[in-house]
Amino acid sequence: MEKGRHMSINEFIATQNGRIDRVLATHLEVSRNQIEKLIESEFVSIGQKLVTKTSQKVLIGDKIIYTLPEVVKKEAVVVDFDVEVIYEDEYLLVVNKPSGLVVHPAPSVKEPTLVDWLIARGISLSTISGEERHGIVHRIDKETTGALVIAKSNEAHEKLSVQLEDKSMGRIYVALVDYPLKDSCVVDAPIARSPHNRLKMGIVDGGKNAKSAFAKLVSNEKIELIAAKLFTGRTHQIRVHLASLNRHILGDKLYGYVGREIPRVFLHARVLFFIHPISGQYMEFVAPMHDDMKSYIINNFNDSSFETIEKDYLKEAFSATH
Repeated sequence: MEKGRHMSINEFIATQNGRIDRVLATHLEVSRNQIEKLIESEFVSIGQKLVTKTSQKVLIGDKIIYTLPEVVKKEAVVVDFDVEVIYEDEYLLVVNKPSGLVVHPAPSVKEPTLVDWLIARGISLSTISGEERHGIVHRIDKETTGALVIAKSNEAHEKLSVQLEDKSMGRIYVALVDYPLKDSCVVDAPIARSPHNRLKMGIVDGGKNAKSAFAKLVSNEKIELIAAKLFTGRTHQIRVHLASLNRHILGDKLYGYVGREIPRVFLHARVLFFIHPISGQYMEFVAPMHDDMKSYIINNFNDSSFETIEKDYLKEAFSATH
């Protein structure tokens, strides 16, 4: 038993043969990923034998013993800001993340994060292995704005995470780039940490598969408003794939932007769609453009440019991509 933590010891008799991760996941009605973490923490045994592998076999009649540790709560910090809520019900929350707000706490992050804001709102989930989590299903970079879905229950989190993996959850971004694309296109290239700069990601052989589609919206001689659809969700994916086309998001100095001074990376998660994890209803959300990026578009293009970032227009722009 870990010092200072309360443990709940439970047991049941197996009624089916199979792998321990599958049997226990079915019994507890959680994902096998959570069971894997429970096993890694040495909290599962079959009879008196400690389980060390998720593939360990279980037979009907075996006694399975598992320990559920009490969640270790993150210490609350003072939150002096608010975040725009696009939609909320008892199971989930969709927010319009502002620029400059980090999603997850990290040793290098000194200011309050979106997670701290969620804690202040009383949204706190926990895994069966005792880790505190706050319903974050997918992430957005610090300077990027736009739609982000947050689960308010473990069941909702599990089901939304599955949708993120099987691509039934979709995201369409809009961005301003430093030079017009030649054509709308798809980039399918693996991404991993750059071997030359640890702050950056890059297209690296053997990296995680990554696929993005880009659509031209409106342009002038120098810059272009484009849309980007993600088929995978790698760190800095849009920025990396654009850099491979020798295009850079305005303000994105990390990936090669060298034009006029821009206050931040002009990338916005405009459209988010998924199946409601409890009701099964198809849902779509549009995150309003933040003032700084909105003003830049108005000053550089005509008023009709905003028609190109309407939900139906953006979806139609990617109707032929797969």
